[in-house]
Amino acid sequence: MRAYMKSAMPYHGVPLPTVRKVCRRVFADLDLPTAAAWRSHALTLWRKARYREERYAALALAGHPRAARFQTPDAMKMYEEMITTGAWWDYVDDIATHRVGPILMRHRKPMETMMRAWSRSENLWKRRTSILCQIGFKQETDLDLLYACIEPSLGSKEFFLQKAVGWALRQYAWTDPEEVIRYVRRHDARLSPLSRREALKNVLKR
Repeated sequence: MRAYMKSAMPYHGVPLPTVRKVCRRVFADLDLPTAAAWRSHALTLWRKARYREERYAALALAGHPRAARFQTPDAMKMYEEMITTGAWWDYVDDIATHRVGPILMRHRKPMETMMRAWSRSENLWKRRTSILCQIGFKQETDLDLLYACIEPSLGSKEFFLQKAVGWALRQYAWTDPEEVIRYVRRHDARLSPLSRREALKNVLKR
């Protein structure tokens, strides 16, 4: 597992479904009276983790159903720390799609401002988050925001940004394939071959 993930942090070797099952049991009686208590618990797990599964547990706690009311822009400082210190796709993609995305859905204005800023960050993982945070939004996707977040990374040679661009476009193609085709044509000279291929993968299968 460690070799596959190219992880500097060691693994216990526990499969992720088992980690999640254990977390559900362990966190079942955990008291989360305030947002501050929730963030403290999650960040303590994250910061003190010595094995990768322990950070997966921190992410599970961050997404605990009893913490649903705490999923607001105030939680973004915690998620930013996890994104920048985790700095790898398994952590970042989970946070982007399952934490940042839902907060964006409910708090459009402040989160749009933040994602536009993140899209221009020197930190590639914050950029990737801004591109991927609308994965799964379907017809509720804010195309102006999506394209604005993609724009600063169009010329990047970074694999994880090229892949993110392609993935985000590919997902939206399920909702509006013609729009994705138009976008790819408009930006063909700037899109990497990887981004272009990923963006049109579902379209070409139809």
